[in-house]
Amino acid sequence: MKNFAAIFDMDGTLIDNNVYHFKAYQQLFASHGLPQLSQQTFNEYLSGVPGLMGLHKILDGQFNDDELKAMFEEKNENYKTVYAPYVKPITGLERFLASLKQAGVSMAVATSASHGNVDFVFGHLNIRQYFDAIVDNTGLTRGKPDPEIFLKAAKALNMQPADCVVFEDSISGVKAANSAGMKVVAITTTHKGGELKPVNILIDDYTNIDLNKLAALFD
Repeated sequence: MKNFAAIFDMDGTLIDNNVYHFKAYQQLFASHGLPQLSQQTFNEYLSGVPGLMGLHKILDGQFNDDELKAMFEEKNENYKTVYAPYVKPITGLERFLASLKQAGVSMAVATSASHGNVDFVFGHLNIRQYFDAIVDNTGLTRGKPDPEIFLKAAKALNMQPADCVVFEDSISGVKAANSAGMKVVAITTTHKGGELKPVNILIDDYTNIDLNKLAALFD
């Protein structure tokens, strides 16, 4: 088996949590007297990208930088409150990660989420030990669909991009992985399969994939 690495997005990929992010943003907009946030706007500007960057694009000119930062922190607290009772891994994830670890596959998390949100999720799941690197939005200058975060993850694993496969749920994430020159496994937690392209493998959860299917991408 050729040596390769697996890079996982977090939100919508390790956990099925985007509906809770959406609810948290809706609460934020309501509390500040803003028009109701639509699913379309959320998907376009806030799903799969650093949230503060998304808020700047949506609310630019209405609030200054400090106000937007405070609003983003407020949203994160909303999210943790509404999601905490429901945090669980996507079906089959733990078994799949264990099989990759046993086979010696290097693994990283590459997420647009903040360091605090990463700690929140991993504090509820017993999976941190499977990952050799965790890259969050700290120091990120360009959000997805720019490939910066995936290239940083590959570098952290000491792997070439062509020897990496990315697991993603978002359109922007799939675009970023393709731009990085990596293989792509898309999971249909957030979007329908037809919206996520081009990809090498499409799954509903981690019962649909195993080590052999993944390794075959690099034959």
